[in-house]
Amino acid sequence: MYDDYDMICVLGPTASGKTRYAVDLARRLGGEILSADSRQVYRGMDIGTGKDLDEYGDVPYHLIDIVDAGTKYDIFQYQRDFEKAYRDVCERGRRAIMCGGSGLYIEAACCGYHLPDVPPNPELRAELEKYDDQTLIARLASLKTLHNHTDYDTRKRLIRALEIAIWENEHPVQRSAFLPKRTKFIGLNVSRDERRERISRRLRQRLEAGLVEEVKGLLETVAPEDLIYYGLEYKFVTRYLIGELGYDEMVRGLETAIHQFAKRQMTWFRGMERRGIQIEWVDPIRS
Repeated sequence: MYDDYDMICVLGPTASGKTRYAVDLARRLGGEILSADSRQVYRGMDIGTGKDLDEYGDVPYHLIDIVDAGTKYDIFQYQRDFEKAYRDVCERGRRAIMCGGSGLYIEAACCGYHLPDVPPNPELRAELEKYDDQTLIARLASLKTLHNHTDYDTRKRLIRALEIAIWENEHPVQRSAFLPKRTKFIGLNVSRDERRERISRRLRQRLEAGLVEEVKGLLETVAPEDLIYYGLEYKFVTRYLIGELGYDEMVRGLETAIHQFAKRQMTWFRGMERRGIQIEWVDPIRS
């Protein structure tokens, strides 16, 4: 069934059960998991990113806990690290199974995107933060052709896109060049109502499991603005801990933000399908 593919990719919105499905597949096929999550790369960011390491059991996994929290880790670095891990898995005769919900990371790994190696510029980012989204989008459009809205569907991505465009205007840029993989895409199909219920239940579980305490511990070594940069759980809980939000306000805002994030994930996956990528949608494994 999978012999014609280099890799299997299990994708879906947050809280859809991707890890459980991918681990079950890995056990049956003799596979190893390659994470495609933009935040699980950070050590110490466990509860908020939903690493669920206990679910892996004896199944090997890669691209989790590879850099310290507070580090600015970008998609260029991820593509390079993914390629190294992917080759290692294949050379040992194991089945490579990618698992995650970060659509851009998935496509960068599977489709051989040519990505620019542009260093972060904290001073430029601080300057760009002063302007509203429409001003930044107009500036980006003056520097490059905007083929779709994925360059600016979040403020973080918009500022990074501008950072790259400004750099490319002034410097010759080295680009990554990895071959695309023949990938079998499997999407976890959960209804909108079930997805919302899963997200709300999981948020309660993470708060009970010590999410606030996790962020409090991270703040001992990581600046608040760096944790806020990571978004969602780390943004809202940090703002609560530094006194910008009350507890109930934090929980309500975070829950809404996660629902919105899941919607954007599904929009990305539907965009992949429109670009010709075939995704087989299946039901998640039920408890």
